[in-house]
Amino acid sequence: MNSKDRVPASIDPDDIGYNDTPNEHFSTVLEQRISRRSLLRGGAASAATVVLGSMGLSACGSDNIVSPTVPDPVIPPPPAEKLLGFTAVAKSLADVVTVPVGYTASVLYALGDPLTASATAFKNDGTDADFENRAGDHHDGMEFFGLSADGKPSASAVERGILAVNHEATTNQQLSSFFIHANGGTNTLPRPAAEVDRETALHGLSMVEVRKTGGKWEYVKDSAFNRRVTCLTECEISGPARGNALLVTKYSKDATKTRGTLNNCGTGKTPWGSFVSGEENWSGYFVRGAADNAARGNDKSVASLNRYGRSQGAASRHAWETGGADDKYARWNNSKLGASADGSDDYRNEMNGMGYIVEADPYNKAKAVRKRTALGRYAHESAAFGKVVAGQPLAVYMGDDSRNEYIFKFVSSAVWSAADANPADMLATGDKYLDSGKLYVAKFAADGSGSWIELSISNPAIAAYAGYKFADQADVLINARLAGDAVGATKMDRPEWCSVNPANGEVYFSLTNNSNRNVNPTGSSALAPDSANPRAYTDMKGTASQNGNPNGHILRVKEALAGSTALSFTWDVYLFGAESGADAGKVNLSSLTSDQDFSSPDGLAFSPSTGICWIQTDDGAYTDVTNCMMLAGLPGQVGDGKKVTLSYPTTGGGTLAVDTYVGKAATADTLKRFLVGPVDCELTGICETPDGKALFVNIQHPGEGTSQANLADPSKYTSQWPASAGYGAGKRPRSATIVITKNDGGRIGS
Repeated sequence: MNSKDRVPASIDPDDIGYNDTPNEHFSTVLEQRISRRSLLRGGAASAATVVLGSMGLSACGSDNIVSPTVPDPVIPPPPAEKLLGFTAVAKSLADVVTVPVGYTASVLYALGDPLTASATAFKNDGTDADFENRAGDHHDGMEFFGLSADGKPSASAVERGILAVNHEATTNQQLSSFFIHANGGTNTLPRPAAEVDRETALHGLSMVEVRKTGGKWEYVKDSAFNRRVTCLTECEISGPARGNALLVTKYSKDATKTRGTLNNCGTGKTPWGSFVSGEENWSGYFVRGAADNAARGNDKSVASLNRYGRSQGAASRHAWETGGADDKYARWNNSKLGASADGSDDYRNEMNGMGYIVEADPYNKAKAVRKRTALGRYAHESAAFGKVVAGQPLAVYMGDDSRNEYIFKFVSSAVWSAADANPADMLATGDKYLDSGKLYVAKFAADGSGSWIELSISNPAIAAYAGYKFADQADVLINARLAGDAVGATKMDRPEWCSVNPANGEVYFSLTNNSNRNVNPTGSSALAPDSANPRAYTDMKGTASQNGNPNGHILRVKEALAGSTALSFTWDVYLFGAESGADAGKVNLSSLTSDQDFSSPDGLAFSPSTGICWIQTDDGAYTDVTNCMMLAGLPGQVGDGKKVTLSYPTTGGGTLAVDTYVGKAATADTLKRFLVGPVDCELTGICETPDGKALFVNIQHPGEGTSQANLADPSKYTSQWPASAGYGAGKRPRSATIVITKNDGGRIGS
């Protein structure tokens, strides 16, 4: 999801673009589309809500004495389930989690919670240690993996399972992750080794057992399934790039392994039941020396490093490289320091080991995480598997979450066999489907069509690309951004999560925002609006102007008849984020009402139980009006709306006409706000039990706007959640997983 790596009162690393290629922006593809008549005109009431931590209401009944001569009353059947039958939650700036009346939200698993019997209770005062055996920070994408009563994998279990959780980052304003250090940590160099060790342990993944006992969900502190994977845990390199020269390091001279997974954001679940996680904003954790270009002989690695955001002299986010002489600190220096020709005596190639979809077996902690290089290297969000058809290849859809980056699809060489749905060895099955196949990048046309372009060394545009000399297919995959540049892929407004509609197989992509859309672009990173990214406007936050496309939108794609192997598709825009009071003809193109308006869509997932499309926000544009939120939608299908043309006056006195397509107008029955989070948080990560009756959601970085200088005074924290909801010790805010249930025992969203 991503503001995700939001730097408070600063620049969002996700919103820093490194794509300065002259690829047509879709503004060169002119004639675009948009629509949205009175979309989303919602129902009236949005008042009644329930706040996490408050007392619930008990139903009251009455006893009736019935005369023996009077027949028993006829009890009508319970009303049929109505999806989105709840009352919309109102916008809120309160430091609470708010859900609809009739629902209960409870904190389940928070930063620092112990995962082993030996780990002590979390004091939440900055003195805690042993974070390798505790919940990490910045809970993000998440998946549920069922367990039977006897502890075996179960696709149908609804009261016991394993939550596989991403831990994307930590809350920091300077170098230090200040909430987890007693006095806020050190922001001068060198950083103390003890602080660095604590921060590195907070990143990565956790697998934690959860169960429902006595009607209440809880996590199991000392479960044998509990596991942490940090950014120092050994991982295997798998797929076409395994053993490639670009992955040679001092740690792995044969280029078959690396340490850790980093900045994990979105997730996915494979058809064979394993967990996949995307490595997103990893480049900022590495430092490059001020004279590194010359040290490298200005070879092609310089172009690669620049394209992935590490220009010469770039500083690292936490300065972990200063923690000491140990190799675990040295690996964060991405400079050429050694004398070898291949990089086997330093970490000049270390960054090439980050930026992949990683696969893990959530049930088996003895199995090392594998990095699936065939799916390409970039700022990965989630990985969504297309409709699974026996005898057909699998498709995996992905986005590169940075300003002006691309949308990708991987198609497996192997065709799906139902016998692989419950394999004895999940990662061996992953080898079969995820290590061999074709990687494609998307190009959107102004008429509502699009094409998938293969990123192959045999593609003439790639082989002859002047911007970078690709050596082989592994090089193409490791430098997938450069390969996308070479074939003229469409630059998008920060592709975040993606999800597949189980009703029809269509693919939805969150395009969170882009501050560089401009009708009269200047500079290499500025883009004019185009069909798939059609808005360029000014949104006011108080007295501050926010330009570009600050509110984002959700795109959807329908593959051609060939399905997963299709090379063409059609597309439209499902929803445009906007304030309800914004200009309906230029900004609020979806006609959102106060029960539906939102900004910066990020997390996106379809419920396999109900088919509800859950939309989560990671916003900074609308947070003067409301905290981040989660909405429930019942979308239609690509092409059910109409074309709209936006006209923009240009500085030359002309007009830029942008055509786009938008889906069928929503109503109060098809889109409404379900949840609002506490102050400064991002809503991210969502999964459910197979019966749809327990919904797990992550609250990331509440209180991140707190000044490090105010650490000693809890009254000055912008948030004290979840302590304010009665969970855990101390008052420092903590990222956490919540579980939502319906008081009548029904499915979530009805």
